[in-house]
Amino acid sequence: MNDKWKRRLWSAAKVLIIVYIGGGIILYFIQDLLLFHPTPLPMDHQFSFNQPFQELNIPVDDRNLNIVKFKTPGHRKGIILFFHGNMLNVEHYSKYPSLCTRNGYDFWMIDYPGFGKSTGKRSEAILYNDALLLYKEAVKEIEKDSIIIYGKSIGTGVASYLASITQPKKLILETPYYSISALARHYLPIYPVSLLTKYSFPIHDFLKKIKSGVTIFHGTNDKVVPYQQATRLKKENNNIELVTIQDGRHNNLAGFEVFQKKLDSILKN
Repeated sequence: MNDKWKRRLWSAAKVLIIVYIGGGIILYFIQDLLLFHPTPLPMDHQFSFNQPFQELNIPVDDRNLNIVKFKTPGHRKGIILFFHGNMLNVEHYSKYPSLCTRNGYDFWMIDYPGFGKSTGKRSEAILYNDALLLYKEAVKEIEKDSIIIYGKSIGTGVASYLASITQPKKLILETPYYSISALARHYLPIYPVSLLTKYSFPIHDFLKKIKSGVTIFHGTNDKVVPYQQATRLKKENNNIELVTIQDGRHNNLAGFEVFQKKLDSILKN
């Protein structure tokens, strides 16, 4: 190989290295934009839900934590604490309360910082702390063994953390990931993602600490969080019941009859 070709190859290699390093730096600083897609709301915004609800705003340091509570129309068997996905705010998840209140459970959900009426900066530690605040509100009203924790998508990490330290009656996870680094590795196998991610949400570690039953719902056609993330969790923990939704995608599982029947079965016990 002559010197001319060596120089060309070296120049190409330098460009690739610069692009690789630059891409990693960009990914590090924009990961919040990739993980979270909030829509904030003014404090005087009137929520629009198709069933009665109560709104609670809790001051936390210099920010606000917004909680929305839905009451069951019948005898209350317990409370479900719901941690939603990464989109918009609580109004985007308005189909969930009725699935649970019809089975005798009150349904409480919060918005993460920057979502809806919840304000302030986000971090993994702050999300965990807000989850604990929600739990402490619930135990003011009901016994600990009457609380079910439910997480969807990004919220499965928060829900799993809370369940690991509170040991609820049941943990329900919809479209969970193994961990944020494992999910990132699926999309970006060329990067050392464990060094680049600001969030960890190690669901696989949290589930090992949970003594109560865990039910996972996951669709085989999930293009956001691959189904294999759920099967990996199941493989490592015999305490997990994996409900596979054939052809289910990331955001349409609640529309499947098998999902609704299984959720009804869990909540009727």
